[in-house]
Amino acid sequence: MSSSQPFVPSSPLSVFAGSTHRRKSKFTYKHLSQLGASSTACPLRVIAHIDLDAFYAQCEMVRLNVPEDQPLAVQQWQGLIAINYPARSFGLSRHITITEAKKLCPNLIMQHVATWKEGDETWAYHERAFEGIHSHKVSLDPYRLESRKIVATIKALLPPPPVQRVEKAGIDEVFVDLSAQIHSILLERYPELSGPAPYDDPSENLPRPPTTALDWNTDALVDLDATETEDDDPDWDDIAMLIGSEIVRSVRTAIRERLKYTCSAGVAHNKFLSKLGSGHKKPNQQTTVRNRAVQQFLSEFKFTKIRNLGGKLGDQVVATFGTDTIQDLLKIPIETCKSKFGDDTGTWIYQTIRGIDHSEVNSRTQIKSMLSAKSFRPSINTFEQGVRWLRIFVADIYSRLVEEGVLINKRRPKSINLHHRQGAQMRSRQAPIPSGSPIDEVMLFDLAKTLLGQVVVDGRAWPCANLQLSVGGFEDGVTGNRGIGGFLVRGDEAKALQSTTRDAEHHSSAMYRDRGGKRRKVDDGGIQKFFIKENSKEEHDDNSSVETGVLQPGSDDNYCDARAPINSNAHHRAAALSAKMELPMPEQQEGSSQSENTCWPSGYEVRGSSESIGIPSSADRGLQDAAAPCDNDDLYAASGRTSQHHEQSTTAFQCDRCGKSVPLSKKDEHEDWHFAKDLHEKERAKSPGPSPAADGVPKQHGAASPNDRREAPPTVKKAGSSNTASGSGVKGVKRGQSRLAFGH
Repeated sequence: MSSSQPFVPSSPLSVFAGSTHRRKSKFTYKHLSQLGASSTACPLRVIAHIDLDAFYAQCEMVRLNVPEDQPLAVQQWQGLIAINYPARSFGLSRHITITEAKKLCPNLIMQHVATWKEGDETWAYHERAFEGIHSHKVSLDPYRLESRKIVATIKALLPPPPVQRVEKAGIDEVFVDLSAQIHSILLERYPELSGPAPYDDPSENLPRPPTTALDWNTDALVDLDATETEDDDPDWDDIAMLIGSEIVRSVRTAIRERLKYTCSAGVAHNKFLSKLGSGHKKPNQQTTVRNRAVQQFLSEFKFTKIRNLGGKLGDQVVATFGTDTIQDLLKIPIETCKSKFGDDTGTWIYQTIRGIDHSEVNSRTQIKSMLSAKSFRPSINTFEQGVRWLRIFVADIYSRLVEEGVLINKRRPKSINLHHRQGAQMRSRQAPIPSGSPIDEVMLFDLAKTLLGQVVVDGRAWPCANLQLSVGGFEDGVTGNRGIGGFLVRGDEAKALQSTTRDAEHHSSAMYRDRGGKRRKVDDGGIQKFFIKENSKEEHDDNSSVETGVLQPGSDDNYCDARAPINSNAHHRAAALSAKMELPMPEQQEGSSQSENTCWPSGYEVRGSSESIGIPSSADRGLQDAAAPCDNDDLYAASGRTSQHHEQSTTAFQCDRCGKSVPLSKKDEHEDWHFAKDLHEKERAKSPGPSPAADGVPKQHGAASPNDRREAPPTVKKAGSSNTASGSGVKGVKRGQSRLAFGH
């Protein structure tokens, strides 16, 4: 069964009532997304150029508070550098002399620019300054200050970065990229654009704008191209241009109300077209160049009037193609342009005359150098005169450095340069600007004076016809750095820090005691750990953490070989290990020849033996690893049984090994020394191969040197057992016990 409804194709183009209508926009969701990102490739992009009208003249009118219809011109020496629009109506231009201007406009106010007077440290407006060309230098600082106010006002009226993109193109003009802001406004006014693309496909076309008529208010609207008509419904690029025009109009109004300055503006798809638009209708107007009116707009210009197409390049184009109009150049193909001017220049010419420009609005224009100069008529002839002018140059440059952000270390120059001309000879001197110090006028002046002194020393410095001072090599300043004083604390802060450290150490010790476990020793005491005072009353706790062995100074015999590390806790570990493995252990007996550091539990007796007790050397495993299999609980249990031997209260200790009388406070150290010597000697006896003796005769393993004052390490046997000692060690083992082979 067929449908009674007529078939309607799903194409964006549909036919209704005999006329063609587009149901979809020619722009896509991808283009809308690019608009929000301020992409230079977006066809919906909108750029504005705001240009102050006769800026220098307006600054003087505002400063002098003269009526807006009063003719005024800004004078510099004997010429005019700015003329307001009321004065232009009398036929005045910047190329006429002062006398001619007075004849054409008798009521003309001619205000000389501010100047630096020789010897002064600040600029000022001087009467009859035009007569002091030899002793005055022009200052544009008043206009820079006003320009700074205008740019600040523009930025305050726009959304903050990164949506805001403002490029200062000159002292009286700025570019503004309005794309991201327009994107936000579009989504607010037209909610249908805020949804996702159909089928999540960004290449899908946007819906057609619901608006069919646009009110451009009082703007100068460029006529459409010949192929376009005003009857055509607007598309989203027209809507974007309309919103951009509204934003620029509000900015111009605010500048007028707050600062009393008028400005003209151009709104277009790129920087090139907006720049031409701002100068299209002046003063105090704005021109909108729609995408459909670009060719009509450009056809009115000679291409030699376009920026960068004048001068030598413009003359070459005219000579090559025999025309200076854009309308004629549009007929020339791109291949011809490339063959005549090269690929890059030919492509640029081809795109420029068609209004194509992908240059970005740079919010941060990089200044490469700053120059302050003076040509002397008559010439100067002394070093003192040169120094006075250098002071003026420095003040001029420093005021611009402040604007660039040198006070907040935003950007700073790396070098200062002096150019000196004497006759036809130009000489230059350069010096680095110290990077570790803040830049101020005093520093710059001292550097400039030093450079001038170098020129004078070289000879033939006078008379000087021209002097120039410049700074260059700008780089981003480093912020957030601190001097060494920033890492130090003093006074109450230092006391608080010390108190905090002590509390932390006390808390750590308390936590260790509560856990009953080991903790790493953080502060080893430095070299002082090797010495103990005579009156030291240290208490030794067998359950404490591993202690560092201390050697007794004063005698070579009291120092063991450096190859045998000393650890007073190593023997206790061995004792604990023996207790865990139920090995026979010796009992401390008076007059025995065992290691004095060994404090054996009661119930054990000592028998002399040449067999080692079985602790491996430090070269093989390290003394601290000898009792590795031992659990902490067994270690503390074994060492706890030896605590009674540390409670002796004698004032001196007679060593049975070496016969020395040792103070009781140094008994443990002395026993450690014997113990370490025994271990080291036994390891030497176990080493493979004979070791030569002093007389060249090899010694047998285990043979003691006549000079040695040590005895062989003892072997031990359980009290009451029937085992006998021999040179090979322990022969018998009780039932239930096993022999543990150490060091094999």
